[in-house]
Amino acid sequence: METEKSSSAKPYKTGMARLLELAATKKPLVAGAVVLSSLASVASFIPHIAIYLVIREVLSVWPDKSGLDTGTMIRYGWLAFGGVALNILLYFGALVCSHLAAFGTLYELKVNFASHLAKVPLGLHVVIGSGKLRKIMDENIEKVEGFIAHQLPDMAAAFVAPVVMTVILLAVDWRFGIGALLGVVIAFILQMSMYGNEASRTMMSQYQTALEDMNNATVEYIRGISVVKAFGQTVYSFRRLHNTIKAYTNMVLPYTFSWENTFTSFSTLINNIYLFIIPVGIFVGMRTTDYPKFAATLIFYLIFVPSIASILMKVMYVNSNSMQILGGVAAMDRILSEEELAQPQSPQMPKGHGIEFKDVTFSYDKGETEALSGISFTAKQGQVTAIVGPSGGGKSTIAHLIPRFFDVANGSILLGDVDLRDIPSSSLMEKVSFVFQDVFLFKQSVRDNIRMGNGEATEEQVIAAAKAARCHDFIMKLPRGYDTVIGTKGVHLSGGEKQRIAIARAIIKDAPVVVLDEATAFADPENEHLIQKAFETLMTGKTVVIIAHRLSTIRSADKIVVIENGRVAEEGSHDDLVSRGGRYSAMWSTYNETASWQIKREGRVESHA
Repeated sequence: METEKSSSAKPYKTGMARLLELAATKKPLVAGAVVLSSLASVASFIPHIAIYLVIREVLSVWPDKSGLDTGTMIRYGWLAFGGVALNILLYFGALVCSHLAAFGTLYELKVNFASHLAKVPLGLHVVIGSGKLRKIMDENIEKVEGFIAHQLPDMAAAFVAPVVMTVILLAVDWRFGIGALLGVVIAFILQMSMYGNEASRTMMSQYQTALEDMNNATVEYIRGISVVKAFGQTVYSFRRLHNTIKAYTNMVLPYTFSWENTFTSFSTLINNIYLFIIPVGIFVGMRTTDYPKFAATLIFYLIFVPSIASILMKVMYVNSNSMQILGGVAAMDRILSEEELAQPQSPQMPKGHGIEFKDVTFSYDKGETEALSGISFTAKQGQVTAIVGPSGGGKSTIAHLIPRFFDVANGSILLGDVDLRDIPSSSLMEKVSFVFQDVFLFKQSVRDNIRMGNGEATEEQVIAAAKAARCHDFIMKLPRGYDTVIGTKGVHLSGGEKQRIAIARAIIKDAPVVVLDEATAFADPENEHLIQKAFETLMTGKTVVIIAHRLSTIRSADKIVVIENGRVAEEGSHDDLVSRGGRYSAMWSTYNETASWQIKREGRVESHA
């Protein structure tokens, strides 16, 4: 047996290089956004130049205003207006390009992420948790869209603006320029101390992890809110959520307070850079002979320097947002780096549909605790094989291994004498239908939920499957019948009704192998009997594996395999196992005894076997 790991499990770039790599998937649009945003940043300084020229023109003739060239002043006014208009048009064009690139990238990222989740072993979903995966899918990937749509153009402007600003500061008068730049350099040093050090990057990574853990616990809490309410509990008694909130708080507050001094200093400095100009102005003014030119230059710098604050604040926020996005991208890449389920290098197709477990050993925690140990049994084609045993014995694990939601640690599972690992996953999924205890129905119409088993099914086939699963009658009582969307406008189904729709979904798939993990758990006695009859009729010729807790549902099974502590305790038919007086016989006796229990008024339980 030879398998190959998917090439998707690869190391990704880190930091800003990774963000730029994601943005580069739409290179022409991204390049257009960067160029237009850079030009818009340059255009934003044109009004400042126009203002300087106006001031210089006015002071050159002061106090004789009659000598002022009106035509020149109007041209300077139009220059300022043109700079503003050009800035708006160029930035608008940059945003159009960046948003088109962002939406395309967002679509591809979400599709790739969802596709990858469908290919990794199911164990990844169990270990990570749906809350954390939801946050990565909804929030982290959405932030990449925000980065490309907004932060990337702003980043281009944030890098170009300081360069143009520096050129202007030094070009008008290098002495005033050096004074202003001294304040800018100190501000940059403070900014780097806040965002550019390793401690800040580590803290941002911890922030993302704490946020994901809290999100995961919150989803679990909301899903179990009925239990929480029923037992009069609060969020404080839901220990996992309470602990994640405390951990998040204990991490965020000290980090936030650590910025108190540096951010205050940074904010104060960039809003008062003119204080660096005044000493230079005094020094230059004491030695100048051309006072109109000196006054024009000083006034220009006093007007221009406050705009430095907005430029540096934009740089700071771009850095801050980028760090948050980088943490989210790193979390996404950790999932994308997970190896997909290995696919065979030399695919084989099963020659039949019988299932054989051959000395199978499996553990969820990579060998530390064995969930199954040396399991061997066969489930013959055309027969019903029931798996029974105490809770936690490994029954559901067997059900998960048949469709290869996990790979075994040792041994092998054969379908039609072919190892599951030698069958392409897509082909294996076509051959296996399964209904588990935890039924999930999509917020779609009843018809679409049933058709999930076979997208090409006709209306007649959908109804036939629903009738076979004994859910047609209650479906027709819903507000819009098969068009009723589950979970909307007060439409909620009972556990048994959901179970029967899931069974209809498996029936319509018509796969040769059927795995039922306590598929009749929520059925009442009458419907349980009807469903069993439907199975007997519609599953003829198929390999059926039933995981059962209620022993009455599998009396007629061709074979019963008793699993205890991850091992096969015994196997045989119902009558054979009962006659042996072994583990199954004891379970059967206990089942019959408990079935006749009655609860008396005094609270005592009595048996009337």
